Amino acid sequence: MKRLLLAASLAATATVAMSAPQPFTYNELVRFERVSDPVASPDGQRIVYTLRKTDYEANKGVRSLWLLDLASGKSRPLTGGKGSSDSAQWAANGDLYFLSSRSGSSQVWKLSLTGGEAQQVSDLPLDVVAYTLSPTGDRIAVALEVFPDAKTLAETKERLDKAEKNPSAGQLHDKLFVRHWDTWASGARNQLFALALKDGIAVGEPLPLSQNLDGDAPSKPFGGAEEFSFSPDGKTLYFSLRLAGKTEAWSTNLDVWSVPADGSKKPSNLTAGNPATDVGPVVSPDGKTLAYRAMKRAGFEADRYAIILRDLASGQSRELAADWDRSAETLVWSADGKTLYTKADELGQNKLFAIEVASGKVSPLTGPGTVEGFTLSARGPVVAHNTLDRPTDLKLVDASGLKPLTAHNATTLSNLKFGAYEQFSFKGWNEETVYGYVVKPANYKKGKKYPVAFIVHGGPQGSMGNHFHYRWNPQTYAGAGYAVVFIDFHGSTGYGQAFTDSISGDWGGKPFEDLQKGWAHALKSYDFLDGNKAAALGASYGGYMMNWIAGNWPDAFKAIVTHCGVFDNRSMGYSTEELWFDEWEHKGTPYEAPAAYEKHNPVNFVNNWKTPMLVIHGAKDYRIPLEQGLAAFTALQRRGVPSQFLVFPDENHWVLKPQNSVQWHQTVEAWLAQWLK
Repeated sequence: MKRLLLAASLAATATVAMSAPQPFTYNELVRFERVSDPVASPDGQRIVYTLRKTDYEANKGVRSLWLLDLASGKSRPLTGGKGSSDSAQWAANGDLYFLSSRSGSSQVWKLSLTGGEAQQVSDLPLDVVAYTLSPTGDRIAVALEVFPDAKTLAETKERLDKAEKNPSAGQLHDKLFVRHWDTWASGARNQLFALALKDGIAVGEPLPLSQNLDGDAPSKPFGGAEEFSFSPDGKTLYFSLRLAGKTEAWSTNLDVWSVPADGSKKPSNLTAGNPATDVGPVVSPDGKTLAYRAMKRAGFEADRYAIILRDLASGQSRELAADWDRSAETLVWSADGKTLYTKADELGQNKLFAIEVASGKVSPLTGPGTVEGFTLSARGPVVAHNTLDRPTDLKLVDASGLKPLTAHNATTLSNLKFGAYEQFSFKGWNEETVYGYVVKPANYKKGKKYPVAFIVHGGPQGSMGNHFHYRWNPQTYAGAGYAVVFIDFHGSTGYGQAFTDSISGDWGGKPFEDLQKGWAHALKSYDFLDGNKAAALGASYGGYMMNWIAGNWPDAFKAIVTHCGVFDNRSMGYSTEELWFDEWEHKGTPYEAPAAYEKHNPVNFVNNWKTPMLVIHGAKDYRIPLEQGLAAFTALQRRGVPSQFLVFPDENHWVLKPQNSVQWHQTVEAWLAQWLK
């Protein structure tokens, strides 16, 4: 009997040990279900959202639509099968519209939630890039990529097919862009068209609305349906567009335009007086006020987005909450038109805010974590929300805080351990307060010291805070046994526009001092950090900083990882596609301001390089071209510094394909282990 009891006890102990949560790794990161884009139904009682699942064998993500019933709290899938589905919008009658590739191209479909199969709404020879429904239900606006001089959509299709089959692949250009983000310019433009709807299905020929304008609507490479919208009566379409001409590559002058939805008049530029960016037009429910976001400085992509209200009758405009020193993101009107909702970076978080239209009073509605998206339901705002140790799920904002509505990765998460994290602050450049985070290893034990991954974010006008990132996720390093430290240095967003501005012209100055002081503060404050076993990692501007650290702080770290980083400011200024960025940051072109490009140029300090470095680059990265990474690796090899070069021929500035992501993490972790463990 004793032997039986002992055997049972041992078996139970083994079962508990086998089921104990394990440290989080990149394998779970790549395979997590990803929740995004919540949209409330007209009655506010249901939420449709997008769920992305990973098809690892096919090396891609597959998106579908899910429906959350707020009364029951239950979610169910709405779409599936062949192709992906996303970009949901509700019609006033409760029908659901969405984009799907199930027919072999990206087209608009609709689904009645009372029953029946989905119906194809558009059947065009070209992919629908984005769309928006008229509130009156009689038409839909679609964005298509067309050749501006093509007389029909079929002609654009024929020319694209012919170019694909042409054995002569040469392209002749006479202006920039020659290439943008990860695509070579073909001459085709995103243009807006109106389609009439009969019983919810498109009929007749597409009516061009923006084709006489030399520009993209929505903007490339990341613009979508948030850049165009109808008036409540469906008679007018408002959209954002930058006139290209010969200056497109160095201009940030997007404007807000209006055009009759029936195409009876040419578009009118409503913001011609502002030489900077104007985007995201949305009209108030009563149709009287247009809200949009505007920057004030031409050529600066990271200027503060102010909220502008334009009286559509008089044309007079005013800034809402002018003393709120944050940069507004998406704008959504309340049903009564008395409140505007937006989200913004705020001291290492990204929060949802409510702004009173009459007074400009700003109220934060969420606390720690990141709001990726939001919608307004009958029960209150619903946010797509995440934190450093939890991926995105839908949550209801109420008086008690955030109430979870979905839990798509609950089973997986119950078997995982994450590193505990803490935000800290210190005196950085000029004794100004700077914030950062420290993350403990997932298997942290008190009294033990751990090697450290010191991560520097990109942008550089961005923020690395309380956010569950699907590429640069600190928890993958915590799961591999490292402590993690990252700093929101001068230039980061969410700390006031002056703080953001301070990096321009000073890439290796204030931010570098913040990183040094932040690292010293972390080592002094957290005794589990082993400063003698630390590696620095960064991408984009963070990659630049890795190259700068290699030449100007060469004894700080045992190893470095630089991803798509700037190696030579001067050559970068001549080869990047969006010239406005470098020309603002360095106060002119490389030939107008050569000293500014050389002031903090990593290439000038290669003679100090000695730290082992892993260089990673995507061959389709036209933001920071491949040659920047190749040059850094060449310098390392010629100096005899231990180094590796990982190149992805099929990736851009980011690593997006699941299997490539796994290889990226495997290579980085192997590099860290080689030098730190």
